[in-house]
Order: sequence, then C-alpha cells, then structure tokens
Amino acid sequence: MGIVDDDVARVREATDLVELAREHLALKQSGRRFVGLCPFHAEKTPSFSVNQEQGVYYCFGCQASGDAITFVREVEHLDFVGAVERLASRAGIQLRYDDAAYSENRKKRDRLHEAVAAAIAFYHERLMKHDDARLARRYLRSRFYEKEAVQRFGLGYSPDGFDVLSKHLEEQKFARGDITAAGLAFVNKTNRLQDAFRGRLMWPIYDARGDAAGFGARSLDGQPPKYKNTQETSIYQKSRLLYGLNWAKPEIVARGEVVICEGYTDVMAFVLAGVPNVVATCGTALADEHFTMLKNFARKVTLAYDADAAGRAAAERCYQWEQKFEVQFQVADLPPGRDPGDLWPDQAPALVAAIERAAPFLEFRVDRLLEAGDLSTIEGRARAAGAAAALVAEHPNELVRDQYVMKLAGRLQIDDDRLRETVERSRRGERPTVTTSAPSTAATPVRHVDRRELDALRWAIHAPALMGDRLAVELFVDPLARDAYGSLAELSFREAVSQSEPEVSKLLERLAVEDPIVESQPPEDMVSRVVVNLVEASSQRLLTSMVRSDDERASEFNMLLDLLVRLRNNDEWSAAESVADQLVGWIVTAEPNGDHGTG
Repeated sequence: MGIVDDDVARVREATDLVELAREHLALKQSGRRFVGLCPFHAEKTPSFSVNQEQGVYYCFGCQASGDAITFVREVEHLDFVGAVERLASRAGIQLRYDDAAYSENRKKRDRLHEAVAAAIAFYHERLMKHDDARLARRYLRSRFYEKEAVQRFGLGYSPDGFDVLSKHLEEQKFARGDITAAGLAFVNKTNRLQDAFRGRLMWPIYDARGDAAGFGARSLDGQPPKYKNTQETSIYQKSRLLYGLNWAKPEIVARGEVVICEGYTDVMAFVLAGVPNVVATCGTALADEHFTMLKNFARKVTLAYDADAAGRAAAERCYQWEQKFEVQFQVADLPPGRDPGDLWPDQAPALVAAIERAAPFLEFRVDRLLEAGDLSTIEGRARAAGAAAALVAEHPNELVRDQYVMKLAGRLQIDDDRLRETVERSRRGERPTVTTSAPSTAATPVRHVDRRELDALRWAIHAPALMGDRLAVELFVDPLARDAYGSLAELSFREAVSQSEPEVSKLLERLAVEDPIVESQPPEDMVSRVVVNLVEASSQRLLTSMVRSDDERASEFNMLLDLLVRLRNNDEWSAAESVADQLVGWIVTAEPNGDHGTG
C-alpha cells in the first residue's frame, strides 16, 4: 500500500526546494546555488547547498543529501508517506493511493481534519468579535493574554447555544456524520445535532503534522468539568497528541530538548516568555505513546510542573522511560507552589531561568529532600541520608547510584562505604541504617514507605471517623504499611499497637505523634485528597499489570484513571473520590487473582 507513483512525481515537481528549505533555515544565493547553515549538524560556516533547478541538496560537512521529500522526512521526522502528504497539502495536490480502502479512509480522515479546522476558525471569530464571548475575553485579560497572544494561538469561544456550531458546519456543506465523527457534536435523544462544547474558552489542538485534531476547553461559569477535551476519535487520540507540538517541533529539534508542562495556559506563558520548545499533555497523564513520538525530536525532557507535582512524579516510570526511549529527564526549578501561568508576565524571566536551571530527575528529588531536612545536627543528617539513600536506590544504573553516593557522603559528612551499603540494602528491600562520620553517634534507622501510604495511615490514626471505610487494605503495597492498616481496620489504635509485630507497632507509634498535613483546606477535602492520591498510585500499578497481560479491560480501566487524574489536576477532589471508589472496586477484585502487581 502506498501513494501512486505519478502523484509522488507531481509533488516533487510542484515543490520549490529553496522555498521549502527557507521555512527552516536562512539561504543566500551564490551563483546558481543557494547556501546556508546545515540543519542536520552544528556548524558555523555554511556548507549546506541547494540546487534549485534540480531540486536537490547536499551538505559538504555531514554529507546529508536528497530531494524535497527527503528534506521534509529528515527535518520534520516523518515517514515517506507522511512527508509526501505534507508536501501535497502544501502544494494543493490531491493524492491517490494504490489501495482503494486506504485511499477512502484517508479521504474520510482529511474531511474530519477539515471539519475541525472550520470549527477552529468559527470559534476564533466568535471570541474576537461577538458580545457573548465577553466573559472569555475578560478571563484572558486577567491572565495577561492580550489580543496578539489570542491570535497567535488561535484561541476561540464556543457559544452557549444548543447547535450554533453544528448549523454553521452544515451550512459549510459538512455532512452530519463528519461533524459527529470529528467529536464536534453528538446526536441527542430527539435525533438532532447538539454541540459538544458550549460556553467555553477553546484551545485548538493539532497533531504533529499540523493538522487540526480537536480542542481543549475551559469552563467559564464554574460548571463542571473545569476542563473538557474532544472525545476520542480517529484523529484525536490524547495519548498520541501534545498541545503545541505543531508549533514547537522545529525549536525542539534545534535545541535537542522538549519542555513538558501541565496546561494550555502554561504553554502560552512559556512561549511568550521566550521558551518556544514547550508542549503540554491533552487532559491525560504522560504515556509511552508520547515518548515514542518525542524521542524522534529530542532526547532531553524537562518537566515544567509545579515543584510538588514534579516531586510526586513516579520515579519508576521516569527511569523506565529513560531506559526504554533513551531520553534524559530533568525537572525545571520553578518556585514551589507556582505554576508557569502564575509567573507570567510579571516574572517572565523566571520561567526562562527555571528551564536553564533544570536538574536531572534524581538530583532534583534529592536536593528537595535535603532542603526540607535539618542538616545542622548529626541526627538530622542521618535521617536525611537514610531517606536520600532510598531515593538513590530506585535508580537502575549502578554507576549513577555510585556518583550520588559520593556526592551525598561529602555533603552529609558520612562515610561513603557506609552510605553505599545503605543504598544497596534499600534496593534489597531491607531497612536502611546510616551512621554519620562523627564519633559516638548511634545509627538512626529509617524505614522508607511511600509518602501517600503514610499520609493515609496518619489520617486513619488521627481521624478514624472521618476516614471511615474510604480505604481498602489492597491499596497498600508496602508490607509494613499494609499490615499497619490491616490492624487499624480491625482494632482500636491501642490494640493495634499492642497486638502487632514490633516494626508495625513502631510505625503506628511514630505516625501517632505526626500531625496530618492539613494546609488551608477543610479536613474533609484533605481526606479526599489523600484517598485519591493513594488510589491513583495503586491504579497505575494495576493498569501496568493489565497492559502487560493484554487484559482486554485495560482500556476501560484507563478511561476511569484518566478521569481521576483530570479531576485531581482541577482540584475537584470530591468528584475525583467518586471515581476513586470505582477504581478501588477494580483493585480489590484484581488482588486475589494476582493481577495487582507492584509495577
């Protein structure tokens, strides 16, 4: 299956290679040739040469050569068919395929892209000119996004009417089936088209090729959900899309680095501040599919989440991605509790500086841990060393672990051999002990248990009536934490302490003197937050197990998990807990069958 040869030839003939190359680099005419700096390797003296008449290029520095199709394949990281389709679209050529079914399917997909593009234009015009979009314009101004930014990112407004967009698209001769298949509307109970988005601020989302794929939409009147995305369609698959990639791709390739943040306004803030190589996920968590796509553009990945979110990122998944896709993770040094949108525009230079100061994932986690510890005392340094050793132990590379051991040993005044031994014991799942190098100091034991599990245990101890039956023992992976919760679920606190194994009793006693984190939220909201975070971690492990075993239910489970993550990201904790209750049912059911592994 492929594109008809005659059409490939037509695309080559219709493409001016000089004009195409100038979309990516500066060219100057030198006689009958055009020369410039090669886009395929770093150089200071131009060695890239284009023959406009023949439609070919050659680099005397790296020996890269080819025609317009080859150029697009290399610069935009497309396959042959994708490159030809990109150039055909640019030249206005309708392609034919040697497989009739594929050709028909391609036409249908193109029609869906056209429908979404028409919706983008409609929503944008509505935002810019209509009175009903005043609230949307007011919101954007409150975030300091003026007219130029709105136009640059093609933002729009979906009117609150029942079928305003649907009628417009039908007037544009789009078929009813195309409108619904593109996720722009649905057929209601009265068999009428009803717009999928109403009364929302709209962000257009494009695929990596630049074709219109769907929308991210924000509620303006407080009605849930706060954020809503286009439903899954043949052209909108959120695990294969990244907001802003269509614009950022050249900069990502040029810099060898992609910056990933959480929201659409964060992307806008970074771009306007001077960080153009930035993207965001589209209402879902990072997935393997994202890195399958990104690894073709850059091998350095910088997470620009707020500091707490970055710290909560699953270390195991990051290390797995680093190994599987040969990428390197960094974490941007954003101020704690601040997201990029909060820093724009008053502190725009801080956004650029945060990326420049980005640290490797493990270094970021260790530094945050040490900053929170008391390193002025021997006991404090010992506790910090034990906790840091547990973090270092998670890294799969022995050489990397050893470098961190030596760095920590110097900073914490601890013998490097003792710390190295502690790291290895932690890798074996043993209880780590660390002694500082100062004389006459007893070892300080540290038992590393997942923070989310500890949070849940604290609330179960301090507010058993509030926690109630919101948890299940199957949510706890650490054997010590599981035993502790199992005791609390069946016994009073005093009975649990007196009747449990010594290590469980010590954990319960320690947590009993540690107050739960309350912050500024009501206790009820904090409990919901603790439950949701614990269920999310357990669900991620179950999903990994289901995918590995080709469980056909994985897709359904993943949809629930994605909804939980979206509600959690929007601070809709009560709704998120309702979804968590459903996920707990899956987890409890899977546990006896051995499906709920540690991931």
